[in-house]
Amino acid sequence: MEVSNSTTSLVGYDHLVANVDNPEPQAEMPTLYNNGDKYVIALVGLPATGKTYLARRLSQYLQFFHGSDTKVFNVGNYRRKLVGAKSPHTFFDPSNEEFVKLRDQCAQEAMDDLIKWLEGSDFRSRVAIYDATNTTRQRRTWICDQLKTSLESVHKVIFVESVIRNEELVEGNVRETKLSMPDYEGMDPDEAVTDFMQRIEHYRSAYEPITEENSEDRSLSWIKMIDAGRSISMNHISGFLPGRIVQFLMNLHTTPRTIYLSRHGQSQYNVLGKIGGDSQLSESGEQYAKELAKFVHTEILGLDEDGNFKDPENRVVPHARLFTSSLRRTQLTARHIVHHKCDDGWIVMRPRICSSLSEIHAGAFDGFTYKEIEEKAPEEFKRRSDDKLGYRYPRGESYLDVIARLDPIIHEVERQRDPILIVGHQGILRIIYAYFVGDTRENAPFVSIPLNTVIKLTPRTYSCDVERFSLNKGHSASDGDHEPPSH
Repeated sequence: MEVSNSTTSLVGYDHLVANVDNPEPQAEMPTLYNNGDKYVIALVGLPATGKTYLARRLSQYLQFFHGSDTKVFNVGNYRRKLVGAKSPHTFFDPSNEEFVKLRDQCAQEAMDDLIKWLEGSDFRSRVAIYDATNTTRQRRTWICDQLKTSLESVHKVIFVESVIRNEELVEGNVRETKLSMPDYEGMDPDEAVTDFMQRIEHYRSAYEPITEENSEDRSLSWIKMIDAGRSISMNHISGFLPGRIVQFLMNLHTTPRTIYLSRHGQSQYNVLGKIGGDSQLSESGEQYAKELAKFVHTEILGLDEDGNFKDPENRVVPHARLFTSSLRRTQLTARHIVHHKCDDGWIVMRPRICSSLSEIHAGAFDGFTYKEIEEKAPEEFKRRSDDKLGYRYPRGESYLDVIARLDPIIHEVERQRDPILIVGHQGILRIIYAYFVGDTRENAPFVSIPLNTVIKLTPRTYSCDVERFSLNKGHSASDGDHEPPSH
């Protein structure tokens, strides 16, 4: 190893090289580190209780925020592959032995693939999600028996039961998600709803819910959710990752809602091409702040452009929420949005300032332009270009650092059932956007989040609808991010 005579030798500000006083410096932390237990999450519940939505959201959350290698095994997909998509409700009748054998075959094929995938890695943490109804104790015992040799303990199998007691919510789920399934393609919507409700009744006739009173159930690890998080109970849940799963599920629901993302208006540092800082808005940024307020008043709240109630005798609007970072440019961008008190006591768009939403800290390069970084610290510039996700600014943060601090915020956003507007920064909104649209965190640093634009997200069971609204047309959209965009 080459050793420097200098006792303070630094490469790129923070990255130590060997020297006389420190001949064997600690290696830099790895970009991605994933070494842990393997788990199987097995869904339980009647059709149309949100199981597939829970499975897909949980899979995305664990992969994106915890780096867990996660995969969903949906038994319904195996059934469509084996017998075709057009399966009438009679196929799910538990008294029909021929169809029961076919459904058991689908369950076994899905389980075989799950086990093969789960055992495909010796050391990496893997979480397999078995998405099926699993409504009988016999089936749940079978799942545990199948996984005996693949997991360290029966408690590595966590059953997640979703119970919906509100029948209107069940029918809403059917119309929202099930009618778009291949099973009902081209069918009259009302006929499809009738068929699916009959399918539910077939499952209900054999359903054995998980209960604490049953001795078999008490020996298992499970989480039970009633009415999409209204009530939640658990049994034999311990460890870091299971704890995070519980907390995430506590905030998850299936109610459709919208999430609006907006960068702050152009800042004075944007004009100068500087990254970081806590500068005020430029003239163009101030104009965008006014246009954003008009958009919020009319498109989100149903008020007039100035934020007045259209009917003074009926001062009620959606219970929308507003989040900003702790940096001035986001708060200045949101300051023209009204905060009336409604007849029901709700404060319109009451601002919530979250330091976790503040931009990636550029550390020693705060206030630099990218050109200055390239000229003064070319090795750092190259390091960032080679690994934008894992690169940590000297004495600052990386995208991975920011993903970790956004974890609690995502729980809060998932919890909301009403519209929410987040006025934030490019790096922050890239992460939030990538998470909700189902992208990977490796791609997050490259997502386009332009100035003067509101992005509307509507998460759904199998996708996320995205709409973009360009505001402040005719004004400068330059953010100074010439090489390559980061803030």
